[in-house]
Amino acid sequence: MKNILIKGVVTFFTGILLVTGCTGDFDEINTDPDAYPYVPHTNVLGDMIRRTATQHGGDIGGYGTWAGYIAKVQYLDYMGGIIPSDNTYGNRWTNCYVANWQLKNILDLTETDIEGNKNMRFACRIWQNYLWSYLLDGWGDIPYSEALKGAEEDGQILFTKYDKQEEVYPQVMNSLKAIADEMAAGLGSDDLGEGDFLFNGDVEKWQRLCNSLRLRMAMRIVNVMPDLAKSTIEEICGSPSKYPFINLNANAADFWWQGSGEYFERWYNDFRTRDDFGVSDIFIDHLKDMQDPRLSSIAKPAETDGEYRGVQNGPASVADIKAISRIGVMYREDPDGFTPFFQACESYFIIAEAAVLGWNVGMTAEEAYEKAVRLSMAVNEVSNADADTYLAGKGKWNNTREQIWWEMWVGLFKNNFEAWALYRRTGVPTTNYPAIESVWKGIHNDQPFRLPYPNNQYLFNTEMVNAAVSSQGTVDYCWGKQLFWDTRTGVN
Repeated sequence: MKNILIKGVVTFFTGILLVTGCTGDFDEINTDPDAYPYVPHTNVLGDMIRRTATQHGGDIGGYGTWAGYIAKVQYLDYMGGIIPSDNTYGNRWTNCYVANWQLKNILDLTETDIEGNKNMRFACRIWQNYLWSYLLDGWGDIPYSEALKGAEEDGQILFTKYDKQEEVYPQVMNSLKAIADEMAAGLGSDDLGEGDFLFNGDVEKWQRLCNSLRLRMAMRIVNVMPDLAKSTIEEICGSPSKYPFINLNANAADFWWQGSGEYFERWYNDFRTRDDFGVSDIFIDHLKDMQDPRLSSIAKPAETDGEYRGVQNGPASVADIKAISRIGVMYREDPDGFTPFFQACESYFIIAEAAVLGWNVGMTAEEAYEKAVRLSMAVNEVSNADADTYLAGKGKWNNTREQIWWEMWVGLFKNNFEAWALYRRTGVPTTNYPAIESVWKGIHNDQPFRLPYPNNQYLFNTEMVNAAVSSQGTVDYCWGKQLFWDTRTGVN
């Protein structure tokens, strides 16, 4: 990140991590012989994963509202900080760039011994590309080509240009493809250490995440770059031993929290002191209509009568908050619960959709669909017998992409950012609606198209961010033109 503020943040972090003293004898006096001369790479990797889980996993009523899962029950601040604020979406933007810089620092430090740090470099590069994909799907046009150039020899780029999302997307996919090919040629022997909070040092699971991110990004662009989408998904599915993906719940990319202090699971941390959220009416209505056994895990029955009852998205307050459903215990009341980044069911929903499109993915759409649903049922602690009943009843395969999208919507619960992306790509849930008392009522008929650029961009990279805003038609921050892969019509 090359504006002055972010450069200052990075310099601050680097100074704290690397400075060992001043000059002369004072250096020797104040040097701890038992201390590391630098921060171990595994510590930095772990901190970047944890910070990302904190920032991206803490959202409930922003993406969760836009995806159609959640409704506010206490306050009308439905937009959840849509006006640019470093306290909300700005922090997520900053995390993506600071984390990317810190991971780049590991890569720079290991350039002289690539083979001896092979696995660490794989993990860092994969996580970098995950962060790039998050920025692209959240904000659209972003600083990319100049974003991590800050050394003297790079000309001290302080005002970073914004690159077009449709140009950056294939570059990130190509980067993941290059990593996937390198990993297929052979993993390293180095230990990722205790900082691998995502997979506990299992490099093969990092390999699966790499290819799963490729699946996700490929299907995201299916309506605008179909050839790249098709070739990517067919390559992975055609060579699953060379390009393994997340295919079991046991190798899902879930961050599990410690369950104490600053390390409470983020939704639980909110639950401890606040009561702001109910499950939305459209989500509860869909689960009830489908006789979906995941309902009892996703939501709690109302205190007043034991009924599952959703709440409308928008009123400033609810007349009787005991008469509506809250988020289920396993999702919001588990102090050492999980923050999902990529779960196995998502892989198979993508494969099922590819099969419906006639692509060669090595299994039928029905097989992939049923596998995806069963994996989602298992995450929600639904028995095999109840899953069988569902798939023979309301959930029986009907050979449509729409059915896949509805089931994927349910399966993505808690990974709210991805569910919001699914909605923008497919229009499912079709019952979604903006808050009925939103400040944008009468101006916009849909959920936000993108996230707002943060304040520090307007303060320190003014010309570049204003050009990006202008080119995207984002006159009120979050609408304007849809992201390049969002081809829906009739929304504004």
